[in-house]
Amino acid sequence: MSPLETLGFALGTSFASGLNVYATVAAAGLFQRFGLIQLPDNLQVLASPIVLGIAIALFLIEFIADKIPYVDTAWDAVHTFIRPPAAALISYTAFGQVPEEWKVSAALLAGGVALTSHGAKATTRAAANTSPEPVSNWTLSFLEDGVAVFLAWMAAAHPFLTAGLVVVLVILAVLLIWRLFGYIRVMRDRLRHWKTRPAVPPSHAT
Repeated sequence: MSPLETLGFALGTSFASGLNVYATVAAAGLFQRFGLIQLPDNLQVLASPIVLGIAIALFLIEFIADKIPYVDTAWDAVHTFIRPPAAALISYTAFGQVPEEWKVSAALLAGGVALTSHGAKATTRAAANTSPEPVSNWTLSFLEDGVAVFLAWMAAAHPFLTAGLVVVLVILAVLLIWRLFGYIRVMRDRLRHWKTRPAVPPSHAT
């Protein structure tokens, strides 16, 4: 890959990692192993049995946790400290033999992209958890996993197109965070008002 193609790859995998880093790593490694894509030389280690085994095992754990209301929110909170750094590491490693300042800059950009998609995911889940039915969580979880797997393939197969797509996705993610954060704040205030509302004594017939 050329440096510009690697940048497109890094942006795509970073956005995907913000949604589900384990699905992204597992998908990229499996696609490489079956010859569907060609990863940058330094990232072909993702196709090793050890890396694949760990990524798939962690993906299965997340697959279950991500379907349980409020457990998914706790999981996302913990992964605030995992997904963006993992995306930055993947980006840094992907660039291989380029000046160090470019690798560090790309890693910072990748971490920011991953943090944005992670923020959109976490905020959306927090809003969905205000609904008593579980279907919303399941639907969102399947959609997020699908997008992560798709971007893992597209980033390697069509890096330039992926770069443009990620720019659009980041803008949409920022708008979504802004809208849903306001919604969550309103719901929180309503819940506090309901909890502090004085109880009305029952009326007695005369």
